Amino acid sequence: MSKIKPQDLEKIRVRMARTMSLRDGDAQAKITVHMGTCGIAAGARKIMSALLAIVEEKDTKDIVVTTSGCAGLCSREPMMTVELKGQAPVKYIELDEEKTKKIFSDHVLSGKVVKEYALAIGSERVG
Repeated sequence: MSKIKPQDLEKIRVRMARTMSLRDGDAQAKITVHMGTCGIAAGARKIMSALLAIVEEKDTKDIVVTTSGCAGLCSREPMMTVELKGQAPVKYIELDEEKTKKIFSDHVLSGKVVKEYALAIGSERVG
């Protein structure tokens, strides 16, 4: 294992501040990448890397990116759930990097659900 450098500590501090922002109610969006074994096997690490790169590129301060285990729909992985403040969560399925970029741009930044990639809104199935 490599030694932690000062710049690594800064990255950890920023990541933890974003987590606290969500808890305190300051965050506008929370994106959860489902990273159970099935998700990882299907490519969830690529989705997570793409999201982190987008968040860093856009320099968004009020968006939390986190992970969870399996959502129980292994055949639809990789998946992520997008939650905007005051709105029902949306579960997106069968993702790749391009779909992830579109979801971030259209849904996370502009509030428009990308229905062609969505499985469910809240507990309701999308048409």
